Amino acid sequence: MLALQVSKFSSTSEDIPSKPSLNVISLPIPSPAPGSLLLKIHASLINPSDAANATGYFPYTTFPRVVGRDFAGTVVSGPAHLLDQRVFGTSGREFSFTQDGAHAEYCVLPEEDVVVIPENLSFIQAATIGVSFTTAWIAVERARVTAEDTVLVIGAYGAVGTAVCQIASARGARVITAARRDTADVNLLADPNMEGVKALTVGEGPSVVVDTVGDVDIMRHGLDILAKRGRLSYISAPKNLDAQFSFNMKAVYRAEKEIIGCNSLNYTMKEMADVLRKLAPGFAKGEYRTLEGKIAKVKLGQEALDAYRAIRAGKSGKFMICP
Repeated sequence: MLALQVSKFSSTSEDIPSKPSLNVISLPIPSPAPGSLLLKIHASLINPSDAANATGYFPYTTFPRVVGRDFAGTVVSGPAHLLDQRVFGTSGREFSFTQDGAHAEYCVLPEEDVVVIPENLSFIQAATIGVSFTTAWIAVERARVTAEDTVLVIGAYGAVGTAVCQIASARGARVITAARRDTADVNLLADPNMEGVKALTVGEGPSVVVDTVGDVDIMRHGLDILAKRGRLSYISAPKNLDAQFSFNMKAVYRAEKEIIGCNSLNYTMKEMADVLRKLAPGFAKGEYRTLEGKIAKVKLGQEALDAYRAIRAGKSGKFMICP
């Protein structure tokens, strides 16, 4: 089978370390052990974290490693009750980091780590759900969002931000969007300090801020405008710049504000599958929508390698590997 594999050794010697390199290689089709299944991959999204993983960004990744966190496909071997079923899933801290991932024609997974795809979703739609919606779920869940909350979502038009808006709305919360565009409730280009949020909340501020951007200055403003006993939940931090974040300790403790870090890589793949099982009925009922906008389909080969390069270069757009 074809696969995208990251190697951290010289092509001339497995004893000579080098910079991680991503290549299309041929591997034997894996065989599932008891309790596991063999999945034929039909769609696998290239996430920004996949592109980062291919450069050696994550210190716990072991090499050589087939990358790819999100997937959708058909079970071709394994437990009888799952044979020929359409399933999808996403990684926790193991899959594509210490176990081979989904940017291949086939992969092996424990049966508890996959979820049946709702009938109204295609393989491509299902493969867009994983990282973005599980990360959003963690951010909303850890912030304890309820119908009583007003939630400010920073980066509301990104993949995770869009998912946060949907999950918070489904819980009955009022959602205020913030992004660098006119269609957001708060345009961060025109109002980087988010002063407009005060008018939208009668001067009280939101009870929850979910920051999906990871910009230090924007996050500081989000903390400042947070209501008394509010919760700031964030999922990202600067990758190439100083990630130090400072705040007024007196103001934070007096208002009993909380700062909550959220990282999907602290969870097992089974825990992420359990989250997807909670989300799946919402997609089946149309309560949640998969990623909108243009997704470019690429083949598992040079097209996929070019897509990785485009993501690392900061080009916008989504790429879906369809073997």
